[in-house]
Amino acid sequence: MDTPPLLSPAEFPIATPGRPRSPRASGRVTLSDVAHAAGVSPMTVSRALRGERRVDPALVEKIRAAAAQMGYVPDPAARALASQKSSQVLVLVPMLSNTLFVDLIEAVHKVLFAAGYHALIGVTHYDRAEEEQLLRTYLPMRPAGLLLTGFDRSPEARALVQASKVPCVHLMELGTTAGAPSVGFSQADAGAAMTRHLLERGHRRIAFCAGQLDARVMQRAAGYRQALQAAGLHAPELELLWPRPTSMALGAELLDAALRLSPAADALFFCNDDIAQGALLECLRRGVQVPQQIAIAGFNDLPGSDQMVPPLTTIRTPRGHIGTEGARMLLQLMRGESVDMPHVDLGYELVVRQSS
Repeated sequence: MDTPPLLSPAEFPIATPGRPRSPRASGRVTLSDVAHAAGVSPMTVSRALRGERRVDPALVEKIRAAAAQMGYVPDPAARALASQKSSQVLVLVPMLSNTLFVDLIEAVHKVLFAAGYHALIGVTHYDRAEEEQLLRTYLPMRPAGLLLTGFDRSPEARALVQASKVPCVHLMELGTTAGAPSVGFSQADAGAAMTRHLLERGHRRIAFCAGQLDARVMQRAAGYRQALQAAGLHAPELELLWPRPTSMALGAELLDAALRLSPAADALFFCNDDIAQGALLECLRRGVQVPQQIAIAGFNDLPGSDQMVPPLTTIRTPRGHIGTEGARMLLQLMRGESVDMPHVDLGYELVVRQSS
């Protein structure tokens, strides 16, 4: 195949190099400002900065030097509007303080970056209104794709996603609806599996201790409830559902509440490892023996759980794998390819340690 000829400066004369024009009133240096300084067309600047091989290398260096001297930063939104294409993928997660979502984002970034895309991170703080506002802010920028956490959002947010026609994959939960691809696992099944483990260890007063109370926590609670009802042991007073952010301090408070029950609980299933870790530390302070006096279990297998005293029994969730497979699925959708399996169940692992 013949190599196309290089585009030289002479082919794009539109201005005489000289003192750069003053940037627009906003102070932002534009593509046209760089073009004027380099004595070429804006199209040539765009091609050079994108790394197209048809532009003469010497001209590329000249343009890049002018851009660097002027402090030019490409505007991805303007580029997307002009070309109808974007290199950005909007990723919405509830929190960045939880290692769970940091691991997921790391995996997403690795896949997208290798394919020439960049993750634009939005944090919803488990707030439907905040998620809706993020969608209203970023969807007009025409991202190439969307990665959303779960399915719990306002009707208005759902309508925004649907109207945008932007390819979208849902993470951490499994959907069943056509046109709403998902990668995750059954939160309810995982909750039931942990509860059955505690039952098999001989515990009969098993409390579910939860904070945050987002959709996935409540799905775990549903699995817990189902397993206990099947065993004829469900007691509503053992569901300690506190709508506060999870933390180690909250774990200590939930432990105290569980011990005050009459009769007291003999096992505590915490909705997340951070509060389970806090409960274990509180047991050490109080001299409560785990698991002899009370068993403790968590969820997500966060860092440090295997180093607790005693090491924490938990559910290991595949958040990194979910990020990788979710990003790969999204790449297929962005390329216009069909997806053979629109709902991918990556499962979970019951990790039994000494705390139960």
